Amino acid sequence: MSKFDFPTSILSRPVYGTLEPRPGAAHLFIADAHGAEAILDVAGVDTSLMAKAHVIYLPNGEGYGDALRALKPAKYYEGPSYPASVQRIRKAFADAKMGLQVYLAGTEGLIGQAQNEAMQAGIPHTAIQTEHRGSTARRMQCVHCKGITENVETDPFVCAHCGLNLFVRDHYSRRLAAYQGVCIDAEDPGNVPAAKGIYE
Repeated sequence: MSKFDFPTSILSRPVYGTLEPRPGAAHLFIADAHGAEAILDVAGVDTSLMAKAHVIYLPNGEGYGDALRALKPAKYYEGPSYPASVQRIRKAFADAKMGLQVYLAGTEGLIGQAQNEAMQAGIPHTAIQTEHRGSTARRMQCVHCKGITENVETDPFVCAHCGLNLFVRDHYSRRLAAYQGVCIDAEDPGNVPAAKGIYE
């Protein structure tokens, strides 16, 4: 199942909706993994969008590429990872004209980073839709060394950069497109609870 109902949390935590077709001069879809399902759902409601659509898809091991290509978008790109595709994403935003509608779907890491690029390019927030699909793993920043650890699924976790045991917080930075992790055993070194799934 690719949809997940996130529990209620603090105000900084992102809230995701459901993508829906909107009128626009052009349509930019950026998705990873199961986010492709959201694109397919939108196209099923309004197939005419694809004639003016640019689809950027990062499979992450999922096999939706053929189904997305079958929609016959005006432009289609399939990339190996977000870092490998970020220049293409930036160019898509830099080339954007008035009336662009942006659709972001998939993991929180992809949505947050692409939304950050859109905002830096001056895309109005009213033209950006988001829908979470797939993994609930988080992109985490260590508040101590500032390193980013991707795909964190347990709490606590070990920072990939400095090795500290970090508590997974719900505090989210839109600027960094990452949640914040704080040392869990700073006052009592070595006293680290057993790791469990973030949403257990």
